[in-house]
Amino acid sequence: MTRRKILIMAGAMALVSAAGIAWPLRHLQAEEMALYPGDRILGDRAAPVTILEYSSLTCPACAAFHRDTLPKIKETWIAEGKAKLVYRHFPLDGVALRAAAVANCIEGERFFSFLDVLFKSQKRWAKSKDPMKAIGQIARLAGLSGDKFESCANDQAEMDKILAVAQEAKATYGIARTPTLIINGRKVEGTRSYDYIGRIVKEVMQGT
Repeated sequence: MTRRKILIMAGAMALVSAAGIAWPLRHLQAEEMALYPGDRILGDRAAPVTILEYSSLTCPACAAFHRDTLPKIKETWIAEGKAKLVYRHFPLDGVALRAAAVANCIEGERFFSFLDVLFKSQKRWAKSKDPMKAIGQIARLAGLSGDKFESCANDQAEMDKILAVAQEAKATYGIARTPTLIINGRKVEGTRSYDYIGRIVKEVMQGT
């Protein structure tokens, strides 16, 4: 990727991640939460609670959420069919954007497994001298050939789609930081405990 393209993407992502106002969101039913054809969904699509997650693969707080909180949400709410998680990329830098494009090449349930590995090993690859090379090693373990990885990591059309979704998130939900969850219209920003998120889930379930 050329330096010019990196600078262009950095400028676009600066617009995406700029601090915004606190947007008031009304309580929504799960079926009112707009889903995209390419959304990656964990859990029962018919679950009464929809949890939209906006995360950046280079965000330490996002890694903490996936390591410490999401497993409990999966066990308690998702596995029981009460909630589904819809993961959406909100890249905060060029590496996160390219990593997101690679992740989107992973099909089916392996997508979430790949995310788990990336977040768990984030400190190692994100701080390496060549982050994309390190991600490529992980991608090969996930079944991507070297050629396929290079194609995915440099897929400008896919990266444009990712940035478009991030811009839509900012316009629709006022997303300004990661991780941010939208739980049936309730915005939960930053690092929050499982108990806090569980309380929100219970509250929106009472309104379904």
